[in-house]
Amino acid sequence: MKWLENVKLAEITTMRLGGAAKHVAEVRTEEDVREAYRWAREHGKQVFIVGGGSNLIGADEPYDGLIILNRIVDGGTEDNGVFTVPSGVVMDDFIRDVVDAGWSGMEAMAKIPGTIGAAPVQNAGAYGQEIKDTLVGVRCYDSYTDEFVEIPTLELDFAYRHSIFNSGDEPFRYFIVSVTVKLHKGQMEPPFYNSLQAYLDEHNITDYTPRAIFDAVSAVRAVKLPDPAVEPSAGSFFKNIQVSDGEAAGLREKGVMVWDQSDGGRNVVSSGWLIENAGLKGREFNGFQVSDKAALILINRSAFSYADLVKARAAIVDAVREKYGIVMEQEPVEIR
Repeated sequence: MKWLENVKLAEITTMRLGGAAKHVAEVRTEEDVREAYRWAREHGKQVFIVGGGSNLIGADEPYDGLIILNRIVDGGTEDNGVFTVPSGVVMDDFIRDVVDAGWSGMEAMAKIPGTIGAAPVQNAGAYGQEIKDTLVGVRCYDSYTDEFVEIPTLELDFAYRHSIFNSGDEPFRYFIVSVTVKLHKGQMEPPFYNSLQAYLDEHNITDYTPRAIFDAVSAVRAVKLPDPAVEPSAGSFFKNIQVSDGEAAGLREKGVMVWDQSDGGRNVVSSGWLIENAGLKGREFNGFQVSDKAALILINRSAFSYADLVKARAAIVDAVREKYGIVMEQEPVEIR
């Protein structure tokens, strides 16, 4: 394990914001994880886990807890489509490898940034696939018991951007050390999301192999989503809004686009749609620009302060609330 001190949060998060983290531990093994948590307990420090840093926002003030950087990448296994993957592996790298071998189940999640260990935390998903659909379970360090435990999918309380890992009084009780997914030979079937279907139609793609869908999603995302290595961002900045059938009917009467996802038992209002139709796409607020390609993305053009983000976020939320009566919620987690 490698110990670091006074690491700027702006250097380990893709939005490039945040003050110094006084204590940082890079963990590469299960024993490293146990040791890091024990150190935090002995010194009375809160723990915060960082993988790729792509769904996080650093606050301005120094962070006095322990940042644990997940660098666990060794020891994966595969058995007839059941893959156990170290949690520090970049998720897109893993998906690329399995689709090349013809495995289906995660190809529509191409180019989701971050590590695969972060995927169960918010039930990551895109274009009709979510991690819960293929997840068998996770292996975790339980800081309450100082033991490593296997938790099956049914016990993870998955919902939209929700799991046991980002809810409750102590969201970092568990440290995910590996993720087990079960994939299958085959391919996705239509109907597809509109932007994906449009790309498939434009390129006359009718063979929906895992690799074909992976490539198509990658191309669609490349056009719509900025590369955080080039344009600092935190991915989707606002959560989509789930509404009841009654609320959906009322919103449709007001001209709001509501996606009916009856198979999942939810109606969804796209925050990106709300932002764009409130006339905010491409506009800049306190050094942050609403992407002119995808309104759900907030790009850090010139801001250095979390205080600037607070002002930009408030301006966007207030504009959408004023026009549609809907209050959007931030998706990225804050380190504070």
